[in-house]
Amino acid sequence: MRHRKKGRKFGAVRKTRRALLKGLIRSLVKYERVKTTEAKAKELRPLVEHLVTKSKKDTVHRRRCAARLLGKEGTKKIFTEVVPRYFERPGGYTRIVKLQKRKKDDARMAMIEFV
Repeated sequence: MRHRKKGRKFGAVRKTRRALLKGLIRSLVKYERVKTTEAKAKELRPLVEHLVTKSKKDTVHRRRCAARLLGKEGTKKIFTEVVPRYFERPGGYTRIVKLQKRKKDDARMAMIEFV
């Protein structure tokens, strides 16, 4: 039983799951919109929102924390383009829009994007 267990496993070990989410975070920051499964989008949202909130304060430490997830280009983009848009906003930087099911495996699809 999964009582009080947080997060989804996606049928993968921890290392693979983290790599998947890291790739999705990078894509979201780079393209500002990602089409993925609903479960992955729901798992991704809190991570991205936390990243944007932390990036509001532009310090060397925060840039290094962001660089761990985003790389050089992603860090530059989040601090110069993404965060200034949401500086006055207290939260809710992303939106999940549900799309029609994928034909191949009938998976629920969703699009996560910055508001």
